[in-house]
Amino acid sequence: MSTTSSGERRVIGNVLKGSVGNLIEWYDWYVYAAFSVYFAKEFFPEGDTTAQLLSTAAVFAVGFLMRPIGGWIMGRYADRHGRRSALTLSVTVMAAGSLVIAVTPSYASIGLVAPVLLVIARMLQGLSVGGEYATSATYLAEVASPGRRGFYSSFQYVTLVAGQLIALGVQIILQLTLPAEAMQSWGWRIPFLIGAAGAVAVMWLRRTMDESEAFTDEVEAKRDADTSDDAPKEGSLRMLLQYPRECLLVCALTLGGCVAFYTYTTYMQKYMINTSGISKDTVAWINFAALLVFIVLQPIGGALSDRIGRRKLLIFFGIGGTVLTVPLMTVLGTTTNPIAAFALMMLGLIVVTGYTSVNAIVKTELFPTKVRALGVGLPYALTLAIFGGTVETVALALKRAGHESLFFYYVTGCIAISLVVYFFMRETSDGSPLDRTSNREDTPDDDVELVDARS
Repeated sequence: MSTTSSGERRVIGNVLKGSVGNLIEWYDWYVYAAFSVYFAKEFFPEGDTTAQLLSTAAVFAVGFLMRPIGGWIMGRYADRHGRRSALTLSVTVMAAGSLVIAVTPSYASIGLVAPVLLVIARMLQGLSVGGEYATSATYLAEVASPGRRGFYSSFQYVTLVAGQLIALGVQIILQLTLPAEAMQSWGWRIPFLIGAAGAVAVMWLRRTMDESEAFTDEVEAKRDADTSDDAPKEGSLRMLLQYPRECLLVCALTLGGCVAFYTYTTYMQKYMINTSGISKDTVAWINFAALLVFIVLQPIGGALSDRIGRRKLLIFFGIGGTVLTVPLMTVLGTTTNPIAAFALMMLGLIVVTGYTSVNAIVKTELFPTKVRALGVGLPYALTLAIFGGTVETVALALKRAGHESLFFYYVTGCIAISLVVYFFMRETSDGSPLDRTSNREDTPDDDVELVDARS
């Protein structure tokens, strides 16, 4: 009994250590989105507000374009050298990116060099987050207790959203303590300095985490096995190509979920300000309250998936997102009532929980240990770069062109495509590679089927 309790405490400790690092990474990532309404004028030439926001959104998308490279580099590194080492490296790169943004002078001071440095910093952050998602998802799933993997893995989005929430909290505090002119000229730099300092602290914390047992077992199995020189190496693209169906499934799972997530979180702030006409300060409070509830929903969804399966929650998201997105966004765009805006945003986030609470565990259950981090990271990051990273750019461009409502149908279409896949896919928790021995993981014959008509 005591051994079991001790083991569970160790699991909880590792999950907490991995989650705190994940929180800082995503805080640094979301500070950019939260404060872009302030620093847009500092990095780009004078123009109308939508044009400047469009410029910062384009740089935001550049960060997403780097995420596949980060997913490849960090995933490969994690599969070869361990999850702990890769997680420590990713947070180091994030600290560098945040520090560059914090100290870069304005466009008025150094001209075009300012947006160039902003792009470079965002590229570093994109590399970091591209590796962070896959490696942290893999680590949390591998260290979790069997039968509770959905619950523990859901903490990836708990800390992901908590990072965004803390970014908004810092924004609210600065809004209350600094005049608008100060926020515009230098106050926005403070959260980037906080993020850089936090990332440095996490570098030390992550060095104290246990390596996942699944990875250490894989290392031992490889050491004992007699493998040929021409066999594909762990985390290599050659090995990943042995799992094409799983890669396609990760892309399909991600499409609707990432577009919906960034619509109802990152873009929602700008939508309420630009379209609904709600003040910046009020929108910050609405987002803070909604995301706080959203965090609580994640472990509930994860624990539920351990009981009823992952697929049913994904279908709930797919149906809800397909049916509700257009009416929800349309009504939200016409209201200035903060309570009504909060309720509408919260409705969207409840639906999105069907995806966010299980997406990490679903993807990690598709691949064996030797290629898990790369298998989750690369196809996910590619899909995110194409669709998730361009959400704001597409939305703002359509608004500027006078066809904002087309964006609602775009989101609906992406979710509907994923819904088709959710409906036909098999339940990934059945026969998960996470529950298999290393010997059985060594063969691609154990691949998880892409689709299965069973419920």
